[in-house]
Amino acid sequence: MSVAVIIVAAGSGSRLGADLPKALVEVGGRTLLEHSLRTALEVSGLVQVVVVAPATHLEAVIELIDGIRTSSAVHVVAGGADRTASVAAGLAALDDGLGDELDDADAQGDLAEPQVVLVHDAARCFTPLDVYERVVDAVRDGWVAVVPGLPVVDTVKVVDERGVVRSTPPREQLRAVQTPQGFVRDELEAAHASGISATDDAALLEALGHHVLVVEGDPLSFKVTTPVDLDRAHRHTASLSTTPDLEPETVV
Repeated sequence: MSVAVIIVAAGSGSRLGADLPKALVEVGGRTLLEHSLRTALEVSGLVQVVVVAPATHLEAVIELIDGIRTSSAVHVVAGGADRTASVAAGLAALDDGLGDELDDADAQGDLAEPQVVLVHDAARCFTPLDVYERVVDAVRDGWVAVVPGLPVVDTVKVVDERGVVRSTPPREQLRAVQTPQGFVRDELEAAHASGISATDDAALLEALGHHVLVVEGDPLSFKVTTPVDLDRAHRHTASLSTTPDLEPETVV
């Protein structure tokens, strides 16, 4: 089963205090988007990456990834009004730019059109490759929806509108969910066509009655949302050695 990755990079960065979209903020000499893209391009069975970018910064994103060479097509589209709309825009762009790759694969008896879709937040820019692979493997094993997650270390309280505690869920049953979230493509497209709104794509599948599997996540898959997160990201990149740049081609 071939794979497509949708990188959601359309966030404004307002909570980060940045004067440009969050995905274009630099950490360690590269933007958050570049860090995410570098890992996504290494996923086994990958045939396409769709970057969902802010409509106001499409040219900047195209310029950023233009000229990078890869065996997988990289396509850039404008995001929507919210996360659900942005992922829908990424789904609508699947197969665009594959062209001769699909024809060549069909001639060889392989289906290059992506059947597994990963949806990843550009702001989780340090997610290790093995997290991507765990998610893909689980979808290939027959799960319709798969998310990475980590056990919750804090006690969580459910409160009402006044702040009064109503319940305390057992901590061992709780997971802090990360991305990439992986799906059988047809099922994810059907969930988005249903008109349901949710905070993430796994919740869309849950609402339609599908079981969602949680696989092991990674502490490095933290989300860069606030200045504190950005400081953590700078500390992380400072600990890494310099690696060569990738050079994939961009299809727009």
